[in-house]
Amino acid sequence: IKVGASIALLSRSGTGASARGRILYRDFHQARAAERRQAMLESLDAPDMDSGYSTLEPALRLGLPFKPMAVSEGWFDWPALPDLFPVSFQGSETGRDAFLIDTDLDRLKVRVGDYFNPALSHEEIARRYPSVMKDTGRFDARGVRDALLSRGGPNEDGFVRHAYRPFDNRYLYWEAETKLLREKSPHYPPHISQENLWLSSAQHLRRGAEEPQACFTRYIASRHLIERGTNMFPAWLHDDSEDGGRRPNLSGAAQRYLERLGLGVEDLFHHVLATLHDPAYREANAGALRMEWPRIPLPGWPATGTADVPPVSEQSPVLRDRQAAEALVRSAARGRQLTALLDPDTPVPGVTTGALRPETAAIAVPATTDGRNMTGDDFALTEGWGHYGTGGAVMPGQGRIVERAFAPDERTALDAALPALGRTTFDVYLNDRAFWRNVRAAVWNYKLGGYQVLKKWLSYRERDILDRPLCPEEVRRFTDTARRIAAILLESGFPLSRE
Repeated sequence: IKVGASIALLSRSGTGASARGRILYRDFHQARAAERRQAMLESLDAPDMDSGYSTLEPALRLGLPFKPMAVSEGWFDWPALPDLFPVSFQGSETGRDAFLIDTDLDRLKVRVGDYFNPALSHEEIARRYPSVMKDTGRFDARGVRDALLSRGGPNEDGFVRHAYRPFDNRYLYWEAETKLLREKSPHYPPHISQENLWLSSAQHLRRGAEEPQACFTRYIASRHLIERGTNMFPAWLHDDSEDGGRRPNLSGAAQRYLERLGLGVEDLFHHVLATLHDPAYREANAGALRMEWPRIPLPGWPATGTADVPPVSEQSPVLRDRQAAEALVRSAARGRQLTALLDPDTPVPGVTTGALRPETAAIAVPATTDGRNMTGDDFALTEGWGHYGTGGAVMPGQGRIVERAFAPDERTALDAALPALGRTTFDVYLNDRAFWRNVRAAVWNYKLGGYQVLKKWLSYRERDILDRPLCPEEVRRFTDTARRIAAILLESGFPLSRE
């Protein structure tokens, strides 16, 4: 069974509206289905105290889940994410990624140019690019192309940077008209700029405490930037005024809260990002995160009353607000460091540029089996990292990693980082000669948004998928991503500075 299944045996005793039942809960961990079934049947004949069941009081505000749910005591006093940032946009979904998305802008422009070339017939486009000329229930391939050809050439402003997967920025051709893009919000692109900040989230996070779901980007995001289905929350909204200004994406309650503390929307944004990446927060609220929008603890936020009407504190409002502001600023500083690490286009001193920290410099070093520099076919990824699945989707393959002992220089450089990064390491192979040396186990296994980041990145760049070898910059990008992940793990998303 790939989709979670629940079997409930319910028994009612008593009559009338006042009759109350009890919910008893127990997990069965036997490996074999027959053994689990037998244990369940035997448990029904045992007295409650001897059967391993515990009494469960499901929380109505979480939807009456018939399963224990980890949730902080103050969870329902915290504002939900949309209560802070009321405007969000669904990420885009092309339905035709192989045609409309590419790692190479020039290659994408050639394809789109061909599509808009009236001298090329539908049959010729179908021969060259089958995915864009395949009809679906909601996509009339010929009708869409005819409509776009009648309009003229491609929209030159439609070639945009695209947050496709965590740590994987590409290029997208955005077309507002027709169903060339399967799902899109026409109101989304105007709010994109290099100055704006975006984080991803979703209602009902399937992974709960297991891994963070909050990605950061400055670009148009894919609907599958996180596995659950992405809603993108911006810090700023484009203002339609003539001067092209902007306004903070804040609810009235959030605006009043920040004004009281003398802080701004970006302070709140980075605090939220730091919170959603905090392992302690995710563990304490794993059950609640699976049931509703993330709720964000805010220093100085009212614990009683409504979010729209903060109560007047009875204890030194000035002192309370100053302490709350200091706490939020500290958390926002952690969020700013995390923002830099999560953005593959932002250099991070000590991690990707400048004098590298010893514990990151030894990670994911490009190497060859004979110790020579990589050349020619050494850049081709051919170890079975990815393949096409049903419907043309790219699926991860097994690839090739080799677990080994640490070399003496690696152990010296990484000794202090051993607890956080794990005590085993891998060499990750591009092909039979080239590899990335010393990819720590915790770095290799790191997941964000439902994806094993490094393995997912490799799956899209197998030579048969990418249709070319990697370039040196892409080999370096893998190294930098591994080091960014190591820095996140070493600090759990918290301060990098050792000053």
